[in-house]
Amino acid sequence: MEDSAGTQPSGPPRNSRTDLVKIARPALIAGSAIAIVCIALLVIIFFLDTFNATVYSVGGKDIQDATDEARDIRNLYSGARLGGVILLVLSLLAALGGAVVLYLRRGTFKDGNDGDEDVDFDDLGR
Repeated sequence: MEDSAGTQPSGPPRNSRTDLVKIARPALIAGSAIAIVCIALLVIIFFLDTFNATVYSVGGKDIQDATDEARDIRNLYSGARLGGVILLVLSLLAALGGAVVLYLRRGTFKDGNDGDEDVDFDDLGR
């Protein structure tokens, strides 16, 4: 028997499929949660924009005027709106990617409980 000069693996070989599943579940959960928060943020920004335009136009002014004040009001939440849309798209992509990986790998991930037996409702009643 010959010894090789190379390094030997220290444990069982890692399977990239199970690694993807371990990453996909948190990506799905986090992406969904962030998407919900972004949607809420965008709805709040919409209502604030509407409120500001209404308050501005009470005095007979138009929010679409070419004045500096009207332009400032129109652009007040543009950064938050753009950031919310970008974060919404990224979180939806993460959630979609996680869902696709979980769907494609369904039934292939084992968590090491091979010796456990299934228990149904009748077994619990005894």
